Amino acid sequence: MVDTERSTARSHDDDSAPVVLLDLDGVVWLAHEAIPGSVDAVASLRAAGHRVLFVTNNSASTVEQQQDALSAVGIPAAGDVLTSAMAGAQLIEPGERVLVCGGPGVMQAITARGGHPVRIDDPTVLGGNLAGRFDVVMVGLHRDFDYNGLSRATEAIQGGARLIGTNDDATYPTPNGQVPGGGAILAAFVVASGVTPEIAGKPYAPMADLVRRVVGPERAQAAIMVGDRPETDGLFATTLGCRFALVWSGVTARETQVLPTPDLAVADLAAVASYLCGRGDA
Repeated sequence: MVDTERSTARSHDDDSAPVVLLDLDGVVWLAHEAIPGSVDAVASLRAAGHRVLFVTNNSASTVEQQQDALSAVGIPAAGDVLTSAMAGAQLIEPGERVLVCGGPGVMQAITARGGHPVRIDDPTVLGGNLAGRFDVVMVGLHRDFDYNGLSRATEAIQGGARLIGTNDDATYPTPNGQVPGGGAILAAFVVASGVTPEIAGKPYAPMADLVRRVVGPERAQAAIMVGDRPETDGLFATTLGCRFALVWSGVTARETQVLPTPDLAVADLAAVASYLCGRGDA
């Protein structure tokens, strides 16, 4: 699923320039509305030789939908989008049967991995005993979440299926404030089943492994992670062993004291780009 072809957007990728890992919600956009200055910031970073990767816990959309949404705001992104669904798919084995409580992005990633995904609302899982029929239940953000789906998935988990969450973000930012995220939905499955899930997305190891696979371990460690959520993006930088730039354009209020302590704390992505491109001290 990761495009190995060099896209036009990164034709000037310089191995000596640190890779820049960008969260999407709260850094590049809010509900697909570009944050002022973010589009030019990505262009400036690329022009300066930085490889830019979009590392998102959004698992609902397919990679192509993510790329198209970025293109619509003026950011080419072919081959540069990594999602928590992709990280989650690395936790299954080819041939495993996966009951999906998530969006098209999860279905796509599991299929690409060689698994056999079945949506929770598929007619084949309506009625009948689900115990023993699935190897994995994978949960991500899905806006058609309901009690019946939760009940069927719980039956599969209690029947032996492993529980994987694409991410555990409680909320995500929109122009109208924060709304429930994938982690809020995952919590219902955890409580109902009594099972501790394996989490794939930021800040956990599966997403870090995905980044290392794409850019290599050394460049991953030398990267800078730009995010708006210290408990997700900041801890992900810690997992990778790389630097963390906190921006105040998302969920974290300006000048908030946070842990882990960021290496850079600035208003927005434009300020990060200005700093990395040597146009100021941000």
